[in-house]
Amino acid sequence: MTTLQVLSLLLSKFRVENSPSEFALYVVHESGERTKLKDCEYPLISRILHGPSEKIARIFLMEADLGEEVPHDVAQYIKFEMPVLDSFIEKLKEEEQREIIKLTMKFQALRLTMQQRLEQLVEAQ
Repeated sequence: MTTLQVLSLLLSKFRVENSPSEFALYVVHESGERTKLKDCEYPLISRILHGPSEKIARIFLMEADLGEEVPHDVAQYIKFEMPVLDSFIEKLKEEEQREIIKLTMKFQALRLTMQQRLEQLVEAQ
């Protein structure tokens, strides 16, 4: 059965009157990564491909307009404690400040070079 067929079956089984288009099946991985199954995909095959352990991945029925999928790059940070995430943010801010200083110095040097060249051109006339 396709995802759309499974959705229709589940909604009718539990007597949900909403349209199947309002819902979607999502594969939620252990890391927190969330991927929406397309209407033409086969949830059973997807479940089999993820292996028998429900710890690795589960399939959930959720509202379709849940927003963006959660990619693996983001999901890996979901399980960190707040102090660790705060330290990540602090490191990123420090790196950003270093880049700002580096770019500012670069453009100040370019401005100085341009001013000097402009003065040379004015003197040459």
